[in-house]
Amino acid sequence: MTATDPALTALAQSWCALSLLHGRIEAHIERALQSGHGLSVREYSLLDVLSRQHDGEGGHLQMKQVADAVVLSQSATTRLVTRLEDRGLLSRYLCPTDRRGIYTNVTEAGLQLLEQARPTNDAALREALDEAAQNTELAPLVRVVESLKAPA
Repeated sequence: MTATDPALTALAQSWCALSLLHGRIEAHIERALQSGHGLSVREYSLLDVLSRQHDGEGGHLQMKQVADAVVLSQSATTRLVTRLEDRGLLSRYLCPTDRRGIYTNVTEAGLQLLEQARPTNDAALREALDEAAQNTELAPLVRVVESLKAPA
């Protein structure tokens, strides 16, 4: 295969279309969350992931797991957690069984903000997908996204 191979060219074009779709969706949601709730997409994602924790076995996430879930490095995730903690939206505490571990919970204020922001996020996502579906290059990707089922 060479750089001018049609299969590679098509693959590269498909990757660019996927990247374009992601960028457009994220930018649309970012604007909506920032203007409506003072949250970035990453802040919303972090609050959402952490709000799904539970007290059962494996219910609390370590920072590496949180970083993977919000698609950030551990250091960027730690800075994001600190920023939201400073705003009173998150709180940290020591793991009761391993004093080296630190867990993070969403505060009541964080849960309230998340619940207020969730409809904005969902509506902005729907709007961005509907807009992208009008683009012939992006429409097939939109259909794939819409056909995906949430993991159980």
